[in-house]
Amino acid sequence: MKNIFALAVFMQALFISCVSKAPGQETETPVKPHIVEKKAENQTTLIAADAATILARKEVPVLCYHQIRDWTSTDGNRAKDDIISPARFKEHIKMLADNGYHSILPDQLYDYLVYGKELPPKPIMFTFDDTDLDQFTVAYPTLKQYGFKGVYFIMTVAIGKKGRIDYMNAEQIKTLSDDGNVIANHTYDHKNFAHFNENDWLVQLEEPNQKLEKITGKKIEYFAYPYGVFKSSKLHKLKDYGFKMAFILSTKRNEQYPLFTVRRIIDPGYYTARGLMNSIKKSFK
Repeated sequence: MKNIFALAVFMQALFISCVSKAPGQETETPVKPHIVEKKAENQTTLIAADAATILARKEVPVLCYHQIRDWTSTDGNRAKDDIISPARFKEHIKMLADNGYHSILPDQLYDYLVYGKELPPKPIMFTFDDTDLDQFTVAYPTLKQYGFKGVYFIMTVAIGKKGRIDYMNAEQIKTLSDDGNVIANHTYDHKNFAHFNENDWLVQLEEPNQKLEKITGKKIEYFAYPYGVFKSSKLHKLKDYGFKMAFILSTKRNEQYPLFTVRRIIDPGYYTARGLMNSIKKSFK
């Protein structure tokens, strides 16, 4: 009996030894795995700049376009500010390419303003408002010819509409996005931001964002004010709807919210190439 009991004890000890110390295993008690965040030796922590620092950074030229077509007899003098002929547009873009400009996109501008990241030499941004079809048929291939990208601020009520002015459809908007251009929000129906009521945050911002995100498969993070008009007391709301930056025209930036009042200038159809260059240098010193 003693021999049988001793054998049983020996076999149990041998079994435990085999389970707890299989070949190649460590003898220490196992611990649960955990993730340890490691920083590279040369990695620096990015600290967001305050409003004063952002305002102090040199402004990047941002150009704004609307209709790219020839003037007609029915166009008033004011309308000519927003109309540039295809020939003149191509001349201006070629001039900028020949002078060594490099197009940038909003993410690059944001990182420069907020984190001080470097930009390419002679940076410039091309932006297009209102969804006009000629922005796809004329502007897009012209920019592409010179290796430039653009930002297209879409007024969603106009998508696919045809009439006196034809507008881009969803497929064309997606093509722009897929080719590395940025699609952004320009409200539902061009309502003046300064006149927004409580319902307009949904109708003019949230729903257009959702529609454009469905078309592009990408998050919408940038906004351009219709008519370039904003109201200071409403600027804080843009952050609530996921926007990182918003674009005005050539008026003064807001000192508290410089990221939501990024300046642009219009390239009107009556500028020569030299006139545009002079306007860029004067407006963005």
